[in-house]
Amino acid sequence: MANETAAEAAPGEASLALQNVYLKDCSYESPNGPRVDGNWTPQISLDLQTTSNPLGPEVREVILTVTVSAKYGEATIFLVEVKQAGLFVIRNFSEEETKRAVSTYCPGVLFPYARAAISHLVTQGGFPQFLLPPVNFEALYAANQQATPTTTN
Repeated sequence: MANETAAEAAPGEASLALQNVYLKDCSYESPNGPRVDGNWTPQISLDLQTTSNPLGPEVREVILTVTVSAKYGEATIFLVEVKQAGLFVIRNFSEEETKRAVSTYCPGVLFPYARAAISHLVTQGGFPQFLLPPVNFEALYAANQQATPTTTN
């Protein structure tokens, strides 16, 4: 699977392939523009959400929504939301494997694109360069699985 595309995978073999990456939606707000008094030390809030829409039996659109807000005291300095999307062919995965791929691998592929878009929007808004730190989607998924109670019969 590592070096094969979805089209080259043997029949019945599990495969995951990226088909397309695109910016689905973005929003930038800066109520007061880049007028910041004093040191540039905003409080940054980061929110990540992943959604998935089946487009066919083997094709999924995965959307990573990244929302970043910067506040100085109670005042919002800027608010950025980027919906970075990708089309993924997911073939011969179990339901659990698909859920894991959509929650870990797919957003991991999309995050660098969203990160670059956010950086560009913030810089174009007149603020200093802003780079989000890397995100470990595997760790987030594992923490979410531990926090979600499972039922057994």
